[in-house]
Amino acid sequence: MITIYHNPRCTKSREGLCELELLNEPLSIRKYLDEPFTKEELIDVINKLGIKPIELVRTKESIWIENFKNKSLSDSEIIDAMLTYPKLIERPIVVKGNKAVIARPKENINKIL
Repeated sequence: MITIYHNPRCTKSREGLCELELLNEPLSIRKYLDEPFTKEELIDVINKLGIKPIELVRTKESIWIENFKNKSLSDSEIIDAMLTYPKLIERPIVVKGNKAVIARPKENINKIL
């Protein structure tokens, strides 16, 4: 099963979803703004991505700039910020098994297939 953490208002997220639909594999679509991550889920995805939490943050978002830019935050505080403001989470995220990628560009999906 492939899961895409999707924001339908985002062009890159829509492109990633279209790419996945072409694969003809079981697909779960999670609109993470409507159904937010739990802390455990977000930590699990970050671990599958193999990145630091800050690498999943959309640091150009006004929410980040106004509330967090230039602050020294721990990984836990960054995760809490993403949980409080899910719009900060980079998208789309595609997960298959124990692997995940940020599908920007959509070709990154091929890395986990």
